[in-house]
Amino acid sequence: MIVCKEFPNQVFESKESLFKALRENKSTLIAQKKMMTKQADAVVYSAQAINQKGGTMKMDQIDVSSINKLALKLVINTTNLMDSHSDVHVKGIWKKSVKEKKDLYLLQEHAMRFDHIITDDVKASVELMDWKDLGQKYEGQTEALIFNAVIDKRNEYMFQQYAKGYVKNHSVGMRYVKIEMAINSESKYDVDEKEVWDKYIDQVANRETAEEKGFFWVVSEAKIIEGSAVPIGSNTITPTLQVEVKNTEPSADTQQTEAEKSLQEKQNYLLNLN
Repeated sequence: MIVCKEFPNQVFESKESLFKALRENKSTLIAQKKMMTKQADAVVYSAQAINQKGGTMKMDQIDVSSINKLALKLVINTTNLMDSHSDVHVKGIWKKSVKEKKDLYLLQEHAMRFDHIITDDVKASVELMDWKDLGQKYEGQTEALIFNAVIDKRNEYMFQQYAKGYVKNHSVGMRYVKIEMAINSESKYDVDEKEVWDKYIDQVANRETAEEKGFFWVVSEAKIIEGSAVPIGSNTITPTLQVEVKNTEPSADTQQTEAEKSLQEKQNYLLNLN
């Protein structure tokens, strides 16, 4: 028996019967995907914190109370990977949207609410990266959607999560623009879908997963809505690459000591005058 997210209330006896349903409902399924806001989440990676002198620090050594601003480099999405939505984002997917979309948010768990905004100080870019540089064993490269963001304590909870190195997963909130169905079928009714499969299957890093399922959706263009920090998600390779401490403020104890020192200096000055 085969279950499929595209048909939540159905069970299929074979891949052939599933492929038939996909083919017959292709237009409707594509229309449904284009109407929804996809939240493609993700992963596991080790971030490093960098102090103002350029040295690295262990996350558990950071005194969050003494920090008021962090610069982050985040992978929000990666291409050439079949995710749990059965989507394969291909290279070039973000090219148009990155140029057009300027008002971006980094959110907490896709909630577009004031109390879940982490920052709107975000610059998006696309960076070609080797899979191995993201801690993966896949061969080849991926286009990573990167958010360079500066955060303060507007969302203090998430500020602490990033400062302590707890955020290892991200997700892109997006709208589908160009999407095709790929099916690994030899049926004369699936010629178009098999052509799409043959065109893209060699680009899929987790090819074995795609072959086991027998189909996927090729997404060649999408609009970025937002990027989010999430506990875990559908795309498993979206790490925090860097957390940089931008500036610090003295702790309460340090501030008190400095105030006492200043007072003592003033008293000494007055004594000298006398």
